[in-house]
Amino acid sequence: MPMELDDLSAFADIARAGGFREAARLSGVSASGLSEALRRLETRLGVRLLHRSTRSISLTEAGARLFERLSPALAEIGAALEGVQAQTDQPAGTLRLNVPANVARTVLPSIIPPFLLNHPHIRVEVTVEDSFVDILASGADAGIRYEERLEQDMIAMPIGPRCQRLIAAAAPAYFVARGRPAHPRDLLDHACLGGRFSSGALAVWEFEKDGEVLRIDPPTRLLISPGLACDLLIEAAVAGLGIIFLFEDWLKPHLASGALEPVLEDWSTPFSGPMLYYSGRRQVPAPLRAFIDFTRQALSQR
Repeated sequence: MPMELDDLSAFADIARAGGFREAARLSGVSASGLSEALRRLETRLGVRLLHRSTRSISLTEAGARLFERLSPALAEIGAALEGVQAQTDQPAGTLRLNVPANVARTVLPSIIPPFLLNHPHIRVEVTVEDSFVDILASGADAGIRYEERLEQDMIAMPIGPRCQRLIAAAAPAYFVARGRPAHPRDLLDHACLGGRFSSGALAVWEFEKDGEVLRIDPPTRLLISPGLACDLLIEAAVAGLGIIFLFEDWLKPHLASGALEPVLEDWSTPFSGPMLYYSGRRQVPAPLRAFIDFTRQALSQR
């Protein structure tokens, strides 16, 4: 049974990482060891779990069904083991977080370093994704999202700034050349720099003023998939190539330096900040409990 559990865990690592090399990097087990574990498991079950080629892997139908049911079970086993560790004075183990790019860039830098300094036996893994995520199936202990994107049946608590907003901005030289939009609809006649979600959907620009809500899909000179690559959009905006629409926290250094100037500020309505959320259906792992306590204390001090 211990070997079978190891083989199941290896399969889950491969499926979650999308390949043997990345799974080996994350799990600390060699790619050849993972391949051998998968071979044993497929032989024992009598079914193929992965389609493999020289360049990629994908789950078979049987593999997808197994992974869907296996991930929560392995997470529960991990929580049980970490629960035992929680009886010691020093919580230990791995904390896995799934967060959007803006949170990774503007919220976690002020939380993760002091948290790790206070908990030397805890290791943190952060996965950056902007789409909806089933945190249990993804193998994460907790996620961070905004209220309208939280999963059902989850326990949620505030983390980071309690008020944020998205703003439009461009370089002063751009406004000299093209003029300043006075209304969100004017953006349709401007060069804009935008993003696309991993699902393929375009990131719509939403504005609100006096109860009126406008959603604009402006023409884009540069379009990228959101994430940490938003830095490319910012650099393009600073270079005067167009108007950007992004979290104000992300743009603050460029606004402060004058490299970018905000526009349509009276249409930029604040909204609630991000929430840390996790499942209430299983025991909270020791590293997550430590993280929850730490962020609560930090929030109360702020």
